Amino acid sequence: MAPSNRSVSQAPANLVYACGQWEIDLGRRELRSRGISLPLGGRAFEIITVLVQSAPDLVTKDRLMDRVWPGAIVSEGTLHVHISAVRKALGSDRALLKTTSGRGYRLLGNWTAQPAEEATELVHSLGRRPSGTPPANNFPPLITQLVGRAEAGQSVRDLVSAYRVVTLTGPGGIGKTSLAIEATRSLLPDFEDGGWIVELASLSDPDLVPSTIAATLGLKLGGDISTDSLARAIGGKHILLVLDNSEHVIDAVANLAESLTRSCARTTIVATSREVLRINGESVYRVPPLDVPAPGQAAPDFILDHSAVELFVTRTKALNAGFSPSADDLVSIATICRRLDGIPLAIEFAAVRAGVLGVELVAAGLRDRFALLTAGRRTALPRHRTLRATLDWSHDLLSDAERRLLRRLAVFSGGFTIEAAAAVMTHAEFDVAAATDGIANLISKSWIVLSGTQGAARWQLLETTRAYAIEKLVEHGEADAAFHDHAAHFRDLFNMLRSGARSPSSNELSKGDLARGFREIDNVRAALDWAYGDGGDPTLAVDLTEAVAPVWIHHLLIDECRERLEQAVSLIDKAAARRDSGRNLRLFSALAVAHMQSTGDGSKIDGAWSRVAELAEELDDPEYRLKALWGLWIGRYFNRDYRGALQAAVRLASLPDEAVEPADRFVGERIVGVTLHILGDQVRARSHIENMLRGYVAPPGRLHLERYQFDQRVAAGAFYSKILWLLGFPDQSMTVGNRALDDAIELGDDFSLLSIVAFGLCPVALERGDFEFANELISRMFKWAETFRPMRVWGQCYAGVSAIRSNDTIQGLSLLREGLNGFATSGYQSQYLFFLGSLAMGLFSSGNQDEALATLEKALDQSERDEDRWYVAELLRIKGEFFLRLNEPRLTLSAEALFSSSLGWARKQGAVSLELRTATGLARLRQQQGREDEARELLEPIYLRFTEGYATKDLIEAASLLKSLGAILV
Repeated sequence: MAPSNRSVSQAPANLVYACGQWEIDLGRRELRSRGISLPLGGRAFEIITVLVQSAPDLVTKDRLMDRVWPGAIVSEGTLHVHISAVRKALGSDRALLKTTSGRGYRLLGNWTAQPAEEATELVHSLGRRPSGTPPANNFPPLITQLVGRAEAGQSVRDLVSAYRVVTLTGPGGIGKTSLAIEATRSLLPDFEDGGWIVELASLSDPDLVPSTIAATLGLKLGGDISTDSLARAIGGKHILLVLDNSEHVIDAVANLAESLTRSCARTTIVATSREVLRINGESVYRVPPLDVPAPGQAAPDFILDHSAVELFVTRTKALNAGFSPSADDLVSIATICRRLDGIPLAIEFAAVRAGVLGVELVAAGLRDRFALLTAGRRTALPRHRTLRATLDWSHDLLSDAERRLLRRLAVFSGGFTIEAAAAVMTHAEFDVAAATDGIANLISKSWIVLSGTQGAARWQLLETTRAYAIEKLVEHGEADAAFHDHAAHFRDLFNMLRSGARSPSSNELSKGDLARGFREIDNVRAALDWAYGDGGDPTLAVDLTEAVAPVWIHHLLIDECRERLEQAVSLIDKAAARRDSGRNLRLFSALAVAHMQSTGDGSKIDGAWSRVAELAEELDDPEYRLKALWGLWIGRYFNRDYRGALQAAVRLASLPDEAVEPADRFVGERIVGVTLHILGDQVRARSHIENMLRGYVAPPGRLHLERYQFDQRVAAGAFYSKILWLLGFPDQSMTVGNRALDDAIELGDDFSLLSIVAFGLCPVALERGDFEFANELISRMFKWAETFRPMRVWGQCYAGVSAIRSNDTIQGLSLLREGLNGFATSGYQSQYLFFLGSLAMGLFSSGNQDEALATLEKALDQSERDEDRWYVAELLRIKGEFFLRLNEPRLTLSAEALFSSSLGWARKQGAVSLELRTATGLARLRQQQGREDEARELLEPIYLRFTEGYATKDLIEAASLLKSLGAILV
């Protein structure tokens, strides 16, 4: 069939194209299947007209748009909407409309054209109005622009020209009526016989829907006006009907719309309703809320770029011409808009109040939003004059069962699944099937929306809707029962997730289970608020808290986890909750870990692990017996009781074969080595860690990572790197550290990564004088801190040390002090003396000599009190250097004594690197005193013990001094 070059309006109007069961009647503008007319919008019918006139040839997208929308600029998105409408009408024969990707479309099949069998009035010419005459309509004049609805308006216009029935649906106050009117206003010229808004809100009798439409259209119909008589009266008129506020007469509207689309080929219906019509050929547009700014964004331009804020500001200015929001006002406005879910009607109410009370008072008053938001427009429908009235209107249309379900669903703070909904309906005689049907009904009536959360399908109530439903829940005396079922469901869910872990006593959850648990955190918070509150359930509170702890810890919600666990412990200690030794065992273990990762309070860590040890013995639980020994070591380590920590470590390393796996005993070897390092025995520390690295084989999966918090090889590498530097192997120390860093990065575990950079590579790089590499590590720490908060304070501390040692003293002091203030009381453990030494150097260089010396005294006192010996030689050397720099002859002997003490500690520990550094300082003093032979005899043998690291700062300085003393170095 040759393609036609005529416009659609020029095509012969008395032809019927047929192919099998299908007919395309150009005169009646109908698409029929087996003689039955199918609803198809005006522009969509014109598309199929162009395609059938060219069938089976390809019609390009450009030609199709030129023919259907001559002279207009049309997006491909609009074209796609109309093509989809045609395919939907073709149903199971949708393959007749074939897409040629990137080019256009063709209508397949053997289509034959023939004149209409009987003369019919050409409907496309009915009611033709004189050129230039506006179409008849009762649309209200445009007074204010619709804010933030440009994209939504285009979507509605596309649907109206593609489909015969379009329903705009959404919750009360979402702006369905305003959008319908403004979107269709520009389409009025396309309807030769006009467009009419039919207001149905005031109807109480569904039988009056046909007569109300007839009266609006000015049709004079005698007798009882029925749907059939209305359809006959409308006949072939080309009209647009906007049936506004249809939800309370939904069945009558649905029946009428279905009848009109079947009998009146040129009638298009737009319905606004909180419930969809559910009829054949209906296209549903769910009106979205206005855009709201995400939390935590304070930039004015960012906030103003959201339509909800634009509406608030526009309406407030209309009431108060002098209103000009400040930056703080905009943050509050953003909060208001979020709390009101972006619902235009609620935002307009809030804007009215803000014009009188101010933005801050409105933001503060949203806790009782239904009392606050009561000042609607006087011209509004009664149900739109207050926020509560808007919701009451919809609530009254629900069945008793739907109201009961809505009340129960209000307990969900973070959305819900079908299973969760059924769980809270257990005592309301709802099973899963009934809950599913009820949720489907509430969705169709715009009470529930699909949640944007990834994972299993879930739904939610908007915050305003939820607040209303909770009021109803309380009014009916069902709150405690609903919240009990809600909390019990999530206790059972999290226990079920744990049951799929490696073993019943393990908290190791899969990534999928951790993600699933995290999606329910808001629900958990709501459940615990009720369970711990007056009238709650103490045992349920403790059970749920313990069950959720692994998810809190994994997602680094450490403070929240610790606070809830401490609430649970208080109930356990008061015997307010039922005793459950197994639950308590896991709970105290989680509490210990939470303190380790937040407060660093050694006494609380030790106390929690002691309770774990007692319960593990009571239950004869080998898993937690191991955890308790490791935990007791950690608690005493954090508490700076290093002798006590060594005892716990030795116990773990010495457990008999029948009580421990070999890999766990090697973990004991590691922590013995770490503790000996802190106590200053570097040679034995090296031996234990090397023994661990030779024999340790990690068990499958992430068992040890879950049990001991760190990857054991990475953690061993961190301290091994530092020990090797102390023992005089600066190059090997970097090789070991870099290997451990690569392993940690590949593993992707935050705490293992922190271990190697904070306790290994970063301090070693700084001691070697490799500031370029140290600063690279520090930059990476700040980058990692974006997703792992503990990295930040360590990054600040090391950035401060690097700046001080690079002579950027003021910046360095600021960073180091800020970092130290960010730590918990003892959160820096064995690195504290290292940081105090650098802080003292910065203070002395900045002219604060007294504070510098006081800082050193504090460090030395702590070293003596806690037996934290690994850095004592360096602290004594720094103090000796300070005395010399004060340039007071009386302090020279004191400086020499400090150097001598430093050398003694370094030699006792085998810390050759610290010995070299002190010997260099003392040799320089001897040279200044004219005692060059003594200087050379002191420094040279220490220098010659090194076999590597000649490019490091300390060895370069020592070599330079030795050459000036006449030494010959090969």
